[in-house]
Amino acid sequence: MNFIKQNLEKIRAELSNKIVLVAVSKTKPIQDLKDAYEAGQRVFGENKIQEMVTKYEALPKDIQWHMIGHLQRNKVKYMAHFVDLIHGVDSLKTLKEINKQALKHNRIINCLIQVRIAKEETKFGLSYEEVLNILNSDELKTFKNVKITGLMGMATFTKDETIIEKEFSKLNSFFESNQTKYNLETLSMGMSGDYKIGIRNGSTMIRVGSSIFGARNYIA
Repeated sequence: MNFIKQNLEKIRAELSNKIVLVAVSKTKPIQDLKDAYEAGQRVFGENKIQEMVTKYEALPKDIQWHMIGHLQRNKVKYMAHFVDLIHGVDSLKTLKEINKQALKHNRIINCLIQVRIAKEETKFGLSYEEVLNILNSDELKTFKNVKITGLMGMATFTKDETIIEKEFSKLNSFFESNQTKYNLETLSMGMSGDYKIGIRNGSTMIRVGSSIFGARNYIA
């Protein structure tokens, strides 16, 4: 048994069937994704569109591809024909472009709104107030080819679990208080280092890379 399959089985043993495991495969060679696929993994996350397109073309078509990186609007067109879920949406302008490109392919593209819950200035995302402004906007109602299915948040990069716990807990409370009104299904919180805290605080989707594939390969 190869180590990718072993890692996947170990993580899956910790998850209920209500939690979606996104295998973060950015920078990883196609063979690693094939190994994960053969071990039953069907949901993969990439943060660069061109890399995701290359992998989409090379791999089986029953894979669900998630765009997990910060999205440049001018590149949406390259993935609009196949992307299943876009994680990091943080503006109406981005939603408008996604809707435009999805319409060309007669598709509805699922999106998560990224909430900025971390302390770092480098993290993307919207305030809770800004999220509500988008969900309540009249313009959003005109976008027939996008569907906001939930929220995503990335915690502060710290070893202090009480900080992560507090950030995830607050996002979960916000999600639960708005879930019914806006028909939200997915709360994406947690990566390799903190997914257990995310799950403990209501996450329904985790993004795991190094715990599946090993240390990341940084491409120059």
